[in-house]
Amino acid sequence: MSTGHNNWAMSHAVDSVAKTYISGHPVTEGLLNRVEAAIRAYDPCLSCSTHAVGQMPIELDVLDADGKLVQTLSRM
Repeated sequence: MSTGHNNWAMSHAVDSVAKTYISGHPVTEGLLNRVEAAIRAYDPCLSCSTHAVGQMPIELDVLDADGKLVQTLSRM
């Protein structure tokens, strides 16, 4: 349940990463690493926090200001 307890902090950190690194250009694989780091900082779940760095399964949808899907990045 600690993952759920920290959901706000993780969401806020991911939002901060997005606002810092997404600037209208195509998003690269490196952003997935930054999002992963933001999640790991707040997720005390042992199985999540011990994935090898860069190996965490993740899917990221990039939306424009109108909420339209611009790009999807995933690592499974």
